[in-house]
Amino acid sequence: MTDVGRRSALALGSICLSGLLLPDIASAETYGPTAGKEVAPGIRQVDLGKAESHLSGYKTVSMRDIVFQPKVKFDVRSMPNDMVCFMTEGELSIKQNDKAFAVKKGEMYTCMKGMTEEDTNGSTVAVMRVIDLLPA
Repeated sequence: MTDVGRRSALALGSICLSGLLLPDIASAETYGPTAGKEVAPGIRQVDLGKAESHLSGYKTVSMRDIVFQPKVKFDVRSMPNDMVCFMTEGELSIKQNDKAFAVKKGEMYTCMKGMTEEDTNGSTVAVMRVIDLLPA
């Protein structure tokens, strides 16, 4: 039998766990038309939780779902903090600063404090899960 180093064991364990845990963490929620709070016409925010962070530079992390109704646009705004975004349902066209790209179900991207973003939805409901990294 071949010896397995600590790094290899850690990498293999991470891969195995990601396959077991990510489907539950990233599964799409079904929200009614009045869930959460309206943040723009046709766009609602559902707060999911908040915890103290052990990441250097961040005091708190929070998680929320942003629910986009079909054919709505979230106008250009400046990001208030660093964040990680994951599409749990649907697809959005994103424009960050001057770069445009599409994010589909199962894909993720990041934002940093101060950058601008504009989101446009297509013909189905889209749900973006946002993990906010909040400084002290």
